[in-house]
Amino acid sequence: MAKSKPIGLAWRSSTLFIVSTVGIGLFTDLFFYGLIVPLLPFMLKERIHIPPDQIQGYTSGLLAAYAGASVLFSPPAGVIADRVSTRQAPFLIGLMALLGATLMLFLGKSIAVLIVARILQGTSAAVVWTIGLALVLDTVGPDNLGKTIGSIFGFISIGELAAPVLGGVLYKKAGFPGVFGVAFGILAIDFIMRLFLIEKKVAARWEEPQEGQSEEDAQQNEEDGNTEDANEEEPLLRKKEEENYKVPKGQSKAVRSYPILFCLKDPRLLTALLMALTQASLLSTFDATIPTEAEQLFGFDSLKSGLLFIALVLPYLILGPVAGWLVDRYGPKPGAVLGFGYLVPALILLRLARPGGTPQIVIFCVLLSLNGFGLAAIGSPSIVEASTVVGRYHKANPDFFGEQGPYAQLYGLNSMVFSAGLTLGPVVSGALKESVGYGNMNAIVAALCLVTATLSFIFVGGKPKMLKKR
Repeated sequence: MAKSKPIGLAWRSSTLFIVSTVGIGLFTDLFFYGLIVPLLPFMLKERIHIPPDQIQGYTSGLLAAYAGASVLFSPPAGVIADRVSTRQAPFLIGLMALLGATLMLFLGKSIAVLIVARILQGTSAAVVWTIGLALVLDTVGPDNLGKTIGSIFGFISIGELAAPVLGGVLYKKAGFPGVFGVAFGILAIDFIMRLFLIEKKVAARWEEPQEGQSEEDAQQNEEDGNTEDANEEEPLLRKKEEENYKVPKGQSKAVRSYPILFCLKDPRLLTALLMALTQASLLSTFDATIPTEAEQLFGFDSLKSGLLFIALVLPYLILGPVAGWLVDRYGPKPGAVLGFGYLVPALILLRLARPGGTPQIVIFCVLLSLNGFGLAAIGSPSIVEASTVVGRYHKANPDFFGEQGPYAQLYGLNSMVFSAGLTLGPVVSGALKESVGYGNMNAIVAALCLVTATLSFIFVGGKPKMLKKR
């Protein structure tokens, strides 16, 4: 017997609701990461009574537990997601892990409990990012991926950048209960949205006529896309290019079990992962250094430092969807090259801020806004380029990669790299700021952006014609 049609099927399976649910899920992960990290030293000191000279070591260990769990569990999460029939179940399981981690952090009074909590938090991050991005691709398709990712990244950047300051303010005003009260409230909203979510392929069971129409539309769109590609490239070159994505027989057991490994030989995919690493490092570098620099330059407390993030986040939030639309229309190369290239002078100019009153504060805000434009430009190219490359391998080898393709494996890999960037950014930038100063630190980060822009020009979207002739 057929199951009855779920209540609210239309809006629960709508593109807007699914994308919003994924956005809230990723926001929750980054918000919690930024909210908890500044409180770890206080937890160690006030609850567990760790000696002051050991707090830094334990704090670093708890940070490593999160990063290690996220890196370790991202690839398996991708494999599982590609093999299950629906992505909602693992998406909910990831949230349950985050709920358990939050409860343990709120109530824990031993170092062992805090370590387990951070491992659960890292595991949740691996699952949420992997499943969430795969859900977005399932929902909007590759043609609309850029603007969708741009919108999501613009939104979640608020959580990543502002959470540490908000956590500090809440802790100062209301203590741990105030901080975790906000955390549990966001968790409740996230849980309700994930519970109500119905994937489009599941909703199609009750909407067969629409399903048929969607398949026709999808097929027509694919044909249109193929026609467009054919107009852009000569047929012989296109055939030769498709051969480059064929997977030879006799692959190792590791590659057969985790097919995305074969794709890692492609410099386009490796460059896309480098873009993700650089993007995450930039976000976490701003997160780690803006409050301390504002305190040194202007004597700002945590609340005033938090307001500075508005200058950085607002351009990202407004221009993220526009930049993503441009990536969908013109490909990821222009956005990657121009975005990372633009950030080189924007980062270097941050050294112009000096101690002083309102005029210097305005200058610092303007400089942060300039960097916000660059962050908006680099939000989408990495995911779009990686998805395009893996999509070509999947199309050329449908039997090898399976019906759903290795997209969740790809996003598991992307989650691992992004988590590494979020972890390395504060550590490296903090050490550089102390040793060479804020201005020189940003110059070094700018050099990383220059390298990324150069490699993007060479590899993203394929080699330029000027290099192919040589």
